[in-house]
Amino acid sequence: MGLAERTPPTVEEYAGYPKRFSNWGRWGDDDELGTLNFVTEDVRRAAAGLVRSGRTVSLSRPLDTFAGPANPYPAHHFVAMEQSGGMLDYFGMFIHGVTQTHIDALSHLGAHDHGGGVYWNNKPFGPLRMPADRSGTIEHWRQGIVTRGVLYDIPRLRGTGWVAAGSPVHGWELVDAARSQGVEPRAGDAVIIRSGHGAYYTAHPDERPGFGTPSGVHASCVEFLAVTEAAVLMWDWQDAPTDQQGLPNPLPIGHPLHVHNVVLPYMGMPIIDNADLEQLAEVCAAEGRWEFQLVVAPLVIEGATGSPVNPIAVL
Repeated sequence: MGLAERTPPTVEEYAGYPKRFSNWGRWGDDDELGTLNFVTEDVRRAAAGLVRSGRTVSLSRPLDTFAGPANPYPAHHFVAMEQSGGMLDYFGMFIHGVTQTHIDALSHLGAHDHGGGVYWNNKPFGPLRMPADRSGTIEHWRQGIVTRGVLYDIPRLRGTGWVAAGSPVHGWELVDAARSQGVEPRAGDAVIIRSGHGAYYTAHPDERPGFGTPSGVHASCVEFLAVTEAAVLMWDWQDAPTDQQGLPNPLPIGHPLHVHNVVLPYMGMPIIDNADLEQLAEVCAAEGRWEFQLVVAPLVIEGATGSPVNPIAVL
């Protein structure tokens, strides 16, 4: 069962994902790039060749400074007093969550199949579950990520406005979307999965986003990411709810992590959470192409488990 058979993993098959898709040691014991190793100089040059119109599209949501069910710890934005003599403002935020657009470093999640005490490449956590030796932290990606981005527009594939509750995105739908859009998946790609976050909440203005989403991405997509040697995963909705996965959550918490907890600590794949993909979907449809150059520049925050980002698609 699996991608070729267009069937989701069984509980037993999913339990084998950490071992089956592990990249530990693949690029050496001291590797800091994970699947970003797939982004070679040739891959970057090829991505630059996709630039035709020169149009740029931001894939970031505005930073959320308002508390709510989806954002219990909002970002802080303070401005200086008028008497300060300068134009100053201060910003502080929790990097992770379900509202801010951010990239997860490889130290963000523990390897659940190994008791959670280690993360990518079997590196240990230290005090406060922070990296013990600054391995897997965000400053190792200070050179930025420049590669081919491919939008997998699942609502467009289905002929719907968004991915409906009870119908999560499956791995074989990524195959179908690539075929329908005329794109051949390649090693080093940033796989960008649109579920329709923006369209959903535009159509439901009275529904306040929470930590749970109506749907999202199923664990069956992990196999697609592995066999195509994707470098980065980006999405507007994260892991589909546990009751739509048909699989136990890797951690005993309410927030589903079926994709996260294989892709990040075992495959070593960066994840860009909470992207805004609505304008990109419109532009790709208007231009009739779903591949482009993607540029992502994490902040250089030494020892951090992630960074806010403003990914840019260059068409």
